[in-house]
Amino acid sequence: MTDRFVTDSIQHPDKAFELTLRPQTFADYVGQRKVKERIGLAVEAAKRRKEPVGHILLSGPPGLGKTTLVHIIARAMGANITVSSGPAIERAGDLAGLLTKLEKGDVLFIDEIHRLPAAVEEYLYPAIEDFRLDIMIDQGPNSRSVRLNLPRFTLIGATTRSGLLTAPLRSRFEIADRLDYYGAEDLQHICKRSARILNVEVDEAGSIEIARRSRGTPRLCNNLLRRVRDYAQVRADGRITADIADKALAMLEIDEHGLDEMDKRILETIVHKHSGGPVGINTISVAVGEEPDTIEEVYEPFLIQEGYLQRTPQGRVATEMAYKKLGVKRNAKPQRELF
Repeated sequence: MTDRFVTDSIQHPDKAFELTLRPQTFADYVGQRKVKERIGLAVEAAKRRKEPVGHILLSGPPGLGKTTLVHIIARAMGANITVSSGPAIERAGDLAGLLTKLEKGDVLFIDEIHRLPAAVEEYLYPAIEDFRLDIMIDQGPNSRSVRLNLPRFTLIGATTRSGLLTAPLRSRFEIADRLDYYGAEDLQHICKRSARILNVEVDEAGSIEIARRSRGTPRLCNNLLRRVRDYAQVRADGRITADIADKALAMLEIDEHGLDEMDKRILETIVHKHSGGPVGINTISVAVGEEPDTIEEVYEPFLIQEGYLQRTPQGRVATEMAYKKLGVKRNAKPQRELF
């Protein structure tokens, strides 16, 4: 359930790939300049006072570098880090096991912290506020409370759904920052840096082509770089140019605007089958064969940000850009399905 920092070997190839490319310092961390400046300042001040940095909450869409930033913070503080996630901490005993293993100055990182059970969350409040843990032993008339004093530690929570955090939990974080989608320029820097680490030759135009199709997400940028690298090694001379990147990404069905097959299926469902909307998320989910949560968290943010989709109280509505993308006039009649 937990991992001590830089002690466990990673066997999964995708995880090893991410760790290889993960920045180790604030200087190497590209993008999120304001967030990096604020957190870096807090870390430096805490180091000068020789005390742990205050509790930190990081929010934002998946793949933007929240976990990477957490490990940079721990490394900058010279602290050990214990990693877990909200769904993995099912009972108060699980939380107690994590907290009692911490030493002074350690970092406890809970990913997807909004998914902590309510009962566990109640136990967490005194732990992060007063650094104590009250544990109930036995049940009924023989039950009694045992108080454990905890060393001063830093809790860092990460969430992709900040709106699901309870107000009492959110208010207990001293620092709360949101990571936003990256611009093409920052993604190009990430692409070029990753290419150097992987010993892959990529020219300026090739890195731009990958960056602008990465949906503002560093994780996706690195994944696309790996797929384009494979294409270049098998069907070209191993060098990534704009033409090679374009052919590789076309093979992956990722167009020049970063839309993939599922994005297009969502837009086509709304435009062709529901006259452009409004249409409910559950209806879209059944039509495209994808879970509603996945559509809301993975696909919708990009489509909304790029102006292809609107979210209204009545449902999802396709915009004029979506019609242009699909080459359909807004007043066109929807296709009828034959049964």
